[in-house]
Amino acid sequence: MIIISLLLLASLLPHLTFTARVNVGIVNGSEAKPHSRPYMVSVQSKEHHICGGFLISDRFVMTAAHCRNNSPIVTVVLGAHDLKKSENSVRFTVHSYHQHPNYTNKSFHDDILLLKLEKNVKLNDNIKWISIPAEEGDIEAGSVCSIAGWGSLITNGTRSDRLMETNVKVMNNTECEHKWGKNDFSSSQMMCVHDKGGSCDGDSGGPLVCGDTAVGVTSFGDPDLCNSLKLPEVYIKISAYLPWIKKIIGNFN
Repeated sequence: MIIISLLLLASLLPHLTFTARVNVGIVNGSEAKPHSRPYMVSVQSKEHHICGGFLISDRFVMTAAHCRNNSPIVTVVLGAHDLKKSENSVRFTVHSYHQHPNYTNKSFHDDILLLKLEKNVKLNDNIKWISIPAEEGDIEAGSVCSIAGWGSLITNGTRSDRLMETNVKVMNNTECEHKWGKNDFSSSQMMCVHDKGGSCDGDSGGPLVCGDTAVGVTSFGDPDLCNSLKLPEVYIKISAYLPWIKKIIGNFN
């Protein structure tokens, strides 16, 4: 995963209703056991990592809509652990892009995107899809969940070629709304987390995993500090979008 360039940030921020950092990385985490998260996807532009993502069926990857703001054409790499090594990974082109119809690059509301791959994925030990919620609902505050990604290890730091992971705790939605404000944080669409570890520059689009289910999509955070408590990391709540998801991919899980 590479750190999002200053040019990319500069081109994004003037169009936003607030200043937020586009996530890309794990702070205070540890290296994941290779292929222990076989659903993880590297979303790439010109064969360079720009965002995370995750496989939710044998044909669809879920990621963040803002990942395409400056990279309208992407490919995805499945089955990777170390992005410098390709022996276990497979690259797919994208057949079609399904951005939520209400998303615009003026905010991170409805920041969710489905990528239909060129063909069905051949599942194996290194490539498997992950379940998403079956019905709408909130994750209880205090729940311990996990995130993973190939991003920077500290604010403005270097990237990790190997997949990193950390546990996080789900925060109370009212507290999130108080910290971010009602214009930026939507309690019906979003959730936020905080712990000693968190996402940094390079993990947008990756999953927030609770148990064995992906419940959130990494979206945005504090523009100045990775894993900030003042402005905690925000995730799109997948369960709020189930009718839209089902309309596009049909039955899932």
